[in-house]
Amino acid sequence: MLLQGIFPAVTTPFDGSGAVYYKKIEHNVDRYSRTPIAGMVILGSTGEAVMLSDDERKEVLRISAEVASPEKVLIAGTGAESVIETLRLTEYAAKLNYDVALVRTPHFYRPQMKPEALLAFYRTVADRSPLPVLLYTVPPFTAYDLPLEVIVALSEHPNIIGIKESSGNVEKVTAMVQQTRHIKRTALVTEVQQAATARMLAAGQAGGPDALVTLGTSGGKGSITVAAPPKIKTRSKEVGFQVLVGAAHTLLPSLQAGASGGVLGIAAPAPTICFEIHAAFRDNDIELARSKQEALAPASKRVVSELGIPAIKYAMDLNGYYGGLPRLPLLPLTAAQKTEIEAQMDKFRN
Repeated sequence: MLLQGIFPAVTTPFDGSGAVYYKKIEHNVDRYSRTPIAGMVILGSTGEAVMLSDDERKEVLRISAEVASPEKVLIAGTGAESVIETLRLTEYAAKLNYDVALVRTPHFYRPQMKPEALLAFYRTVADRSPLPVLLYTVPPFTAYDLPLEVIVALSEHPNIIGIKESSGNVEKVTAMVQQTRHIKRTALVTEVQQAATARMLAAGQAGGPDALVTLGTSGGKGSITVAAPPKIKTRSKEVGFQVLVGAAHTLLPSLQAGASGGVLGIAAPAPTICFEIHAAFRDNDIELARSKQEALAPASKRVVSELGIPAIKYAMDLNGYYGGLPRLPLLPLTAAQKTEIEAQMDKFRN
């Protein structure tokens, strides 16, 4: 799977009673599908996945997959503290045609999380996972930073295709890119070098120049016959061990170090500016990329790194997405904090 570009870290909306607001998931995912992002991460850290029940996690995954445009790469956060629970959710995501499983580091029993334990955990998950695995190290939340030597060793596994690196350490990104350069694999892409997703391919399987499909009419009264979508033309593209970063304020230097894109919390309320940085870099317009990076960095640091999910959700409310409130023990913003977020996000209004 090609992991290149910007992936918003999608939030999980709640209603006034604290229940998951599933209709607003549909609203948000549909809006993201209309932006130039590469895909979405569902049930990552920004999605408050640790706050959800098993049933809620499954329903969030199901609804998101149903609404997302088929050309967007869908990454499911399936990590748990044990191999068996990680695989249960990964297998469910695979049935929904997710493209990649994002598996965070187990960390609760931190004194025992030695390199050999992490190697055993990830290798066992990758051996049995029906989806390609994306490692996920997020020390601001887990207080555990996956060691470089473990990442390099795991990069050799054929079902581990990359990492989401959320420490904000550009030097570490540089080192992992350099030390995994020998990894060469192939990914299926479209004719315009975009990722060919499982849902995209499934939608085009029945197509062809003369193919027809029958659709039911509204209310179930009769049916109509229309042309089927054309079959997707694909080709193979060589990719290495793909590094996605999680700190938007280091996006440009990380791309310059060899990262392929980012899974970004600030992309939840402001996906376009994040895409513009990546696009300018790809076009080798470094001055434009740098100016946009400098404009975004203060908001990324304050909204995401310091104030966190409550601020991300409020910024979404400002930009036409549904953010709403977090779940306790995360507290809503104060009036002063809301005013500050409004000022930070003013330049990035949709």
